[in-house]
Amino acid sequence: MSRRQKEIPLSQRKLPSVVSEKARAPLAVVLGSPAEVAHCLSFLKGIDATCYQMDLHQAERLKEELTERQIAATVTTKADVWDLPNDFQTVLYLPARGGERELKIDAIEQTYHILRPHGTLLVWSPVEREPFFPAQLKKIYGRYHAPLMNGQSVLWSQREGDRPRRRHEIVFQARLADGPSHRFVSRPGVFSYGRFDNGARALVETMVVHPGDRVLDLGCGCGANGIFAAQFAGDKGHIAFLDSNLRALALAEMNARANGVLSFETVASSRVEGLREGSFDVVLANPPYYANSAIARLFIERGRALLKPRGRFYLVTKRVEEIGEVMTQTFEYVEAAMHRGYTILSNTETMA
Repeated sequence: MSRRQKEIPLSQRKLPSVVSEKARAPLAVVLGSPAEVAHCLSFLKGIDATCYQMDLHQAERLKEELTERQIAATVTTKADVWDLPNDFQTVLYLPARGGERELKIDAIEQTYHILRPHGTLLVWSPVEREPFFPAQLKKIYGRYHAPLMNGQSVLWSQREGDRPRRRHEIVFQARLADGPSHRFVSRPGVFSYGRFDNGARALVETMVVHPGDRVLDLGCGCGANGIFAAQFAGDKGHIAFLDSNLRALALAEMNARANGVLSFETVASSRVEGLREGSFDVVLANPPYYANSAIARLFIERGRALLKPRGRFYLVTKRVEEIGEVMTQTFEYVEAAMHRGYTILSNTETMA
């Protein structure tokens, strides 16, 4: 089979018969792109299904896909798979090709805890002779089955007995200059797993935060940027952590408490909503490098609306031309500073 044939996405394949035969209600579909999930469920109409997503943006797109295809299913967004009820007869997991290895392991571990006794986990992968999941399924479920297929893989296991929950996480420490060291818990599926991102470091080493400032950490991840901002804002400052990823927000809250941030809030939003406009002295943004410039544009435009008069906006990027154009469309004056190989774009109205 050619390499091109092997790379056909799941959303363009017919659902394998083994999945149709073994899928029993209640069914949980874990992760997967909105197009893949809706495509799968189009073959399983009539089965009571719950679709799990970690990110509100993905969940909203999935709801749109399901509505368009007239498929009735529940879409739920939570920090962890095992936050779902442990009452599913079947779980279908749709791993992203080339996705984060640790997230795949974490998802397999957590699916065990939402299955009924003797319930079935199905893993549908676009990779022929899947190299990764057999060892993971054997380790967690004890055994697995992998019928021979052309150009793709379906593996399945059954839950037998019980096992303790295992949390996958990495703790890292970071500090600014001679300031205090901060300890951060990170988990798979959240930006910059296991380390303090170099772009984030460039951002917080460039920002100016005064005592008492109200700071918004946009796309907060595990909360590192906002926690460093709190170091300067002090006891009278306030930090708002906003993200569309619910696992990120759970970590930001945990890390803020552990690092002594006294006044903070977490906001779950895919559209940067839920905060009072004109209420922040500083907005920090480290947008992801996908979806073209759509998310960066959202952060810039909504960040501008949330700033107080003469408030300060900082965004770190390596896509200076594209993002810089959005900045100049939004702010009258824009300044660019190079630091650690990144460009930090900021508004300079405060200096005008």
